[in-house]
Amino acid sequence: MGTYGERAERLFLSGYNCAQSVVAAYAEQLGMTVEQAARLASGFGGGIGRLRETCGAVSGMVLIASALRGYESPTDQEEKKRTYAMVQQLVETFRIKNGAILCRELLGEEGKDSNPNAPSARTDAYYGRRPCQHLVACAADLLESVLSL
Repeated sequence: MGTYGERAERLFLSGYNCAQSVVAAYAEQLGMTVEQAARLASGFGGGIGRLRETCGAVSGMVLIASALRGYESPTDQEEKKRTYAMVQQLVETFRIKNGAILCRELLGEEGKDSNPNAPSARTDAYYGRRPCQHLVACAADLLESVLSL
């Protein structure tokens, strides 16, 4: 596990959601504080607002890849192609390593919440049942290798 993966895992274990953990691991690269990066990514947790759609670690990974290596000009077709290819590579590698990119598929039965608005309590049992800490480390490490930081 690389430096960013370890940082993302520590952030997750401190209570940040999956997206926040990946994005905040790269806060310095973004010129932000951890708190600013966490706020930026806060709505992507739980598979986008606990909807159990795209995994927050994947969303955070795409956000960082775009912030650090994305395109700016709406007319630069080559940069758009390069950015989309980079994102597709990251997401597909994540999918191969973890079997899915959807939160509900990654969590399985654990992803079925009785109250989708209430965050789950962070207990030892919570951490023991979910793969999230490993998923955030994976996403942050993939970014580190692709972005060559």
